[in-house]
Amino acid sequence: MKFVMPIMKVKNKMIKFSIIIPVYNVSKYLNKCLDSVVNQTYQNYEAIIVCDKCDDNSEEIVDEYVHKYPKLIKIYEERTGLSKARNIGVDKASGDYLLFLDGDDYFQNNLLEVLNNSIEKDLDLLRFQVKDIFDDKEIIHNEDGFDTTNGIDGFDKIVNYHYVENAWCYSYNVNFYKNNNFKFMENCLAEDYGLIPLIIAKAKSIKSLLFIGYNYVQRDNSLMNNNDYGKRIKKMEDLLKQADYLKGELFKINGTDKIINFVNNSLIYYITTLKFKDYKKYKKILKSNNCFKHLNDKGLKKKIRNILIKRFTYLFYNYLVR
Repeated sequence: MKFVMPIMKVKNKMIKFSIIIPVYNVSKYLNKCLDSVVNQTYQNYEAIIVCDKCDDNSEEIVDEYVHKYPKLIKIYEERTGLSKARNIGVDKASGDYLLFLDGDDYFQNNLLEVLNNSIEKDLDLLRFQVKDIFDDKEIIHNEDGFDTTNGIDGFDKIVNYHYVENAWCYSYNVNFYKNNNFKFMENCLAEDYGLIPLIIAKAKSIKSLLFIGYNYVQRDNSLMNNNDYGKRIKKMEDLLKQADYLKGELFKINGTDKIINFVNNSLIYYITTLKFKDYKKYKKILKSNNCFKHLNDKGLKKKIRNILIKRFTYLFYNYLVR
């Protein structure tokens, strides 16, 4: 069963920003998330909330906000998962630019105003920065912005940021996004990894701001912090599947060597988080996929080698004392 609220237009204007918000069991955080949207200092937006069947009262909170604020649109669809929810939201979007907001995170209240003042004509991507929110502290990552350039040159700078492939720290030109038929791979973990590097590579124009506009809430039971080892193995398998797709697409684009290095680097790093037997299994797979051969940068090779040596020592020690 699907329920779609009618899409509202801002008076006498086309909508500038479409904000896609997947919601699933985030009632503890949802009010702050939605407040950060409805209290934006720039009001030419729509917020498309894709609501999965929840075990808490998240849906009731969404209904309250949708009833009160006409710019908020609810789409109800069961068993979506994050990727499908985002894809559904994008399909319904009617704004000029897209943003993604997770239901447990929140925007700075002037994010849209800053973006609106910074967007240049036909800009494909606009990057902004992120702050980590913990129960007792905040962590700010002081990243350098850069002026408008192409996506491949922009990636050379973004790859040094703390957050690289996270979907929620970019604003996307809707025409650029839809004309390229970008889709998050569904039924996968780490779905940002499988799409955002390609989006950056295909961007003809990208700009990065110093402005910190996104608050990333760190919670113990979130997907990224979940200690369920089975999910960690599923993530590894999903990373491999998405890496195959990514590299196949990136090889078609000239000058993407460093982006392919990043894709491989992420795989190599992730195997170091696995148990010893799984580390050996997936290292063999990565070798057969030539992941180590594509690390052309000597500094990167050295960094990866040091990570593997340290991790191997730790894993082997634990293997012996088990």
